[in-house]
Amino acid sequence: MAEAAASGTLPDAGLPEVCRHTLDLDARFRDDRSAHRVRTQAAEPEPATPAEPAGPAAWTIHSAGNTQSLPGEPVRDETAGSPSGDVPVDEAWDGVRATLDLFRQAFGRASYDDAGARVSATVHYGRNYQNAFWDGTQLVFGDGDGRIFNRFTVAVDILAHEFGHAVTEYTAGLVYRDQPGALNESMSDVFGSCLKQRVLGQEAAEADWLIGEGLFTDLVRGDALRSMAAPGTAYDDPVLGKDPQPGHMDDYVDTRDDNGGVHINSGIPNRAFYLAATAIGGPADVGAGRIWYEALLTVGPTTDFAGFAAATVAVAGEHADAVREAWTSVGVVRDDDGDGARESSSDRAGDQADADAPQAPAPPSDQGGPIGVVEIRRSGGFAGITVTSSLDLDGDDPRVGEARTLVHRVDIALLEHEAAAWSGEQRRPDTFTYVIVCGGHEIEVPEDHATPDLLRLAELILAPRDR
Repeated sequence: MAEAAASGTLPDAGLPEVCRHTLDLDARFRDDRSAHRVRTQAAEPEPATPAEPAGPAAWTIHSAGNTQSLPGEPVRDETAGSPSGDVPVDEAWDGVRATLDLFRQAFGRASYDDAGARVSATVHYGRNYQNAFWDGTQLVFGDGDGRIFNRFTVAVDILAHEFGHAVTEYTAGLVYRDQPGALNESMSDVFGSCLKQRVLGQEAAEADWLIGEGLFTDLVRGDALRSMAAPGTAYDDPVLGKDPQPGHMDDYVDTRDDNGGVHINSGIPNRAFYLAATAIGGPADVGAGRIWYEALLTVGPTTDFAGFAAATVAVAGEHADAVREAWTSVGVVRDDDGDGARESSSDRAGDQADADAPQAPAPPSDQGGPIGVVEIRRSGGFAGITVTSSLDLDGDDPRVGEARTLVHRVDIALLEHEAAAWSGEQRRPDTFTYVIVCGGHEIEVPEDHATPDLLRLAELILAPRDR
């Protein structure tokens, strides 16, 4: 994937809209958790059918009209039973309704905050926008570029995935980096897969366990974005490369991209869930899904894989052995660790730093290349695909003139100074991260901190090419 990205062959249409997009992200991290239900980690049997919350569910689907204005114009709410005729609007309406029903009926939860909050979702965000995300207030879906990605409402599990990020924010609040971030991503895939199987009327053994099936266009050689059953096998494409997800701790990927590889290493807990769900049997949402949800209510923001494994075993009741074996099979719990044992960070290949500690952007490096070359790397997003390209500012490329002006306006030295303050901030799930390498400096910039000039520079350098 990295080689394909570096070659400049990965299309990136719609970036102008991303560039002008400024999310009004909430800086607070839900320290007040008075609305959360506190659970212990004692192994207690759970009721077969949780009590369904009282009161009707409420949701509104908006259209941004291919702008970046949020929430956009309201098109259809829960009272509008008839389709609007706008496919993404109606897909989002059906998906949000089904997601709310899943959480109410399977988990006894009223909306993402467990207090019945109205769900706001926006479709037709930007022009050719290749992403979907939860911004702390609402769900947002782009239409895709038509070459790599179809519309992001095409698969119901994507709707539930983004809603899942909201649920995680209001429960465990898992930090979006390294192992806690990969757990954050995995929980969203768990919820997405549970909804997909529920809508299709499948039991765990019947499901294909694919995430984002239908999101790729017919031009891409792949079945989906991710496979929970077989991480690393979802796609193998000459442009995108091969699905990079590992399914075992032996293959854990240490990287600074994508907030420490949250979309890559989520393959490990994803496979653990698949193994547990198929071992327990029946519908995933009422079996392993219920256990994973209950465990989410007991853990904290910096929980790592081993900590979450212990939490799932603790709430699994009669299924504790099946859940423990699932985590053992992916290398998170070792055979000789005993009941509830945890694997420390130093036990993993690569001796990764503890997941609790945020990683600061890399300091200036003399290895950043000649001053005349500027490199942009974009990672994250729902797809978790990293795109890299560079431009020689001393060359004769027609983009050079504008790029030189933008580099001057961006002020690399000032950007580097500001980046030190961002390093400790919580990142929003499924939003993009940019890394700019120029003149010996390497600076990581979250999407919500990127200036219009920097995003325009990224647009120029990550210019789309034909497949």
